[in-house]
Amino acid sequence: MPRPRSLTPERLATATLAVIDREGLDALTMRAVAKELGMATMSLYRYVSDKDELEALVVEHVLAGVNLAVPPGSWQERVTELLSRMRKAVVAHSATVPLLLRHRHSAPASLAFIEATLAILTEAGFTGERRVIAQRTIVSYLLGMLQNEHYGPLAGAGTAAMAVQERFPLLAETAALARTVSGDTEFHRGLEIVLRGLG
Repeated sequence: MPRPRSLTPERLATATLAVIDREGLDALTMRAVAKELGMATMSLYRYVSDKDELEALVVEHVLAGVNLAVPPGSWQERVTELLSRMRKAVVAHSATVPLLLRHRHSAPASLAFIEATLAILTEAGFTGERRVIAQRTIVSYLLGMLQNEHYGPLAGAGTAAMAVQERFPLLAETAALARTVSGDTEFHRGLEIVLRGLG
């Protein structure tokens, strides 16, 4: 197959993301991406060393468009806005969720997001260990919610199955109610609780 003329990191990320969006993260291989690009698998190694590098490019691609400049307000409002923007970007490509944690240290856009959360916390008076715990808690909540929305949404089949089982009545009652709660409501109300606890 002919070698593509301008195989930029952006084009590599776009092709890799197309594979993930269409077939899921388990389908991501060097061969699948090469096929997406219309090139031989071995030719792809001229541009990236391995699948790990492709994953990092995808994380950068997904997060690079997130606007990190949030308007003035309380630190809780600013963190909420920042996390909401991040969630919106990732939900559009929800199969990439496991890659966010795996490549948080290698994608510049991920590092910029962490820096932005730390700046808000620092301006709010968080220092030392308190800032470490606050930042990790915020990111843990975000990643946990994104995984919940992708792997076990409240409106999904798992919740429906729990709602009709009879062995655990409280679970059945709660699951039936949970099916009426939107993803946005779950995310924002949960975040309010987390931020109130950190304050």
